Amino acid sequence: MPKFSRIFRKFLISYIVILFIPSIAGYMSYRTAIAVTQSVSIENNVTQLRKSQDILERRMAEVEGFTRQLALNQELSVLMNEKGMDEKVNLYGIWKVNNDIKAFSQTNDFLQQFYIYLNNYNVLLTPASSYFQPERYYQSFHYKDLPADEWKRTLLEQTHNREIIPLKPFITNGAESSVITYIQSLPLDSFSGTARATVVVLIDEKVISSVLSDLKDQYGGWSHISDAQGHTISLLGINESDAAKLASDTSFDQSKANQFYNDDLVITIRSKTTGWVYRAGIPRHVLMENANKIKYITWSVTSAALVVGLLVGLWQAYRNSSPLHRLLNVMKEQFGKDAAVGRNEYDFLQGNISNMISNNKRLENELNRQLPLIRDAFLKRLIAGEFRSLEEIAAAAEQANTGLQADTGYTGILQIKGYSGMDSVDILNELSAARLIMKQTLHDLGWLVHMTDLGADRVVVIFEGIASGEDTATVNKEVERILNELAEFLFMEYKITIIAALGNPFSTMMEVRHTYEQATQALEYALHMNRKGVSWFSDARLESDTYYYPLDIELRLISTIRAGDLEEASRILDAIVAQNIENRELSLEMKHQLVGELKGTFLKLLYQKTFQESDIFEAVKHRVANIQANDEMETIRQDITDIMASLCGVIANKKNDHHNQTVEQVMKYIAEMYSDPDLNLYRVAEKVERPEKYISNLFKEVTGKNLSDHLEQVRMDQAANLLKGDTYTVDEIAARVGYNSSHSFRRAFKRVLGVSPSSYRQSTTE
Repeated sequence: MPKFSRIFRKFLISYIVILFIPSIAGYMSYRTAIAVTQSVSIENNVTQLRKSQDILERRMAEVEGFTRQLALNQELSVLMNEKGMDEKVNLYGIWKVNNDIKAFSQTNDFLQQFYIYLNNYNVLLTPASSYFQPERYYQSFHYKDLPADEWKRTLLEQTHNREIIPLKPFITNGAESSVITYIQSLPLDSFSGTARATVVVLIDEKVISSVLSDLKDQYGGWSHISDAQGHTISLLGINESDAAKLASDTSFDQSKANQFYNDDLVITIRSKTTGWVYRAGIPRHVLMENANKIKYITWSVTSAALVVGLLVGLWQAYRNSSPLHRLLNVMKEQFGKDAAVGRNEYDFLQGNISNMISNNKRLENELNRQLPLIRDAFLKRLIAGEFRSLEEIAAAAEQANTGLQADTGYTGILQIKGYSGMDSVDILNELSAARLIMKQTLHDLGWLVHMTDLGADRVVVIFEGIASGEDTATVNKEVERILNELAEFLFMEYKITIIAALGNPFSTMMEVRHTYEQATQALEYALHMNRKGVSWFSDARLESDTYYYPLDIELRLISTIRAGDLEEASRILDAIVAQNIENRELSLEMKHQLVGELKGTFLKLLYQKTFQESDIFEAVKHRVANIQANDEMETIRQDITDIMASLCGVIANKKNDHHNQTVEQVMKYIAEMYSDPDLNLYRVAEKVERPEKYISNLFKEVTGKNLSDHLEQVRMDQAANLLKGDTYTVDEIAARVGYNSSHSFRRAFKRVLGVSPSSYRQSTTE
């Protein structure tokens, strides 16, 4: 079958469509999983950033709380309210305050570096020491870009209320860092003018960044904190210029909580308390790491499933379309290719199969209607002796659905009396009704009988199987009882009088003709003697000066010998001898005439072309001429039997020759066409123009094996020859010897040769 036929393509497309439906569903699930993974990752990072925000704001709140505690410190309040005098300094108070603030720097990393400036004393207090000259503090600790006088004027001498100076470069003992500055004037209600004291907390950027370090350590991203005015509070993993570019980029939506910017996911949180803006950037590849794993696994599994599904679809499409393609070709050959032009294959098949079913139903109905006629014709052929063998009788009986099963029984004739010589329409109608009543009554008695009409007033009956395994006298009485019961019922109910005559029991269906003739003679005897009831052939011995050898018996004997059936021919000859010797008293003259008739029959038969061309013609002709009428009848019968055996032998030899020729033709055709995967019994029978069953039985009878086994053996022999070389693969060899499936070929090869094709090839090369 062409692999790209329309039927194959339709099957393949349907499988591909079915294959892509779950693939689309898988893709939607994959997209959902990616979205959920991304959403979870964003949510986790937002949570982490909020956590860092909470920590930072809590620490800043602690710084603010620290300034409030200082505002309540009694010693500091005393110092702030004293007048500063050069001659007299409250050293104890300064020492006391200095000692109190040491604890704060040890418990809070945001308070590791701070100082308190007392304006009245011009003293700067730190946790480590006190500076009576603030300029000396500035020498070691100062802003990189802020002069000392400006520092003193802007930070120490002005009032500040929870003021935060953004990130600035700062020098600590020569080491540069960046700090944010928290400033609070004391007392807390100092809003204008000069403050009595100023608390300055320097928070190193590294301390702030440590709060956000988890984001960078975990995701390799960056963080940026700015105040409400956009000034940088903290930087981690990003420089100032990139942060400024991000803030000024119009494509970046400042109001969105999360969005992708370049290759980073930027998360933005705005503090409601301080107004600070917290931003964290996470690289896309880090954020999508888990999603990428899902993506890789999903695409790998989906791709593998698609490839496997496509291969399975190709195999299924070929497997399922191949029978349809072959059926379509058969239909086209049967109904003509023109009928399929322009039509869908399925419509073409449906239409023709529907027509075939309709025609089959009409034929079945017609056969059922004609079945009674077929049965009647079968019974008439049976009693006429037209069948040449028991096999032919069995086949015809099965075709007519007669139900004949047993080989034994009786043949009889039932005649309706009182209508002899009457042939008017009314009489014929009355006789037809009488025959119908008689047959129905006999059927209702419950006996298995077969009946057929013989003229207007006679019915032939065959009692099946009654004589099996019983004493003849007992069976005769039972049959007589049945027929007497029938006659009594017909007379009592319908005033119909019948007479019955039966021949001797038959032991095979081929003897039905003979027992029918006996029943005919018994009926003639009963009518001649005006007997009533049931008459048997054994009781009818006619005295006759004529011999018994009717024309139909002669023709039947000739046809039987021409068919080569010696057994049936011998049975007919025995019946002729019995009729003339046992049942008749022939004169010598009648015996000579009978023998002459028999010799003439065989001479006519011998001069037919079949026997005239045979080698035994002269010998058989001489044997027929040498039959002597004066010999005993048994001797004559034996001579004729030998002659029949010779003639039937000629027929048998011709049959064998013909059978052998037919089988040779079959084997030659198989040897030529074994590579065709569609080669089967139907194709072989079509080639030799014989029925399939006939070819199957003939091949088995001549060769001793089934035709299918022979075809398989031929294919395996060819495959074995091809496997001895390396020209073709096993799959290619399977196709070359007529197998659509390499799997079926491997199984057949191992079944026939006992090893797999691969093992066989390996053994031949070693």
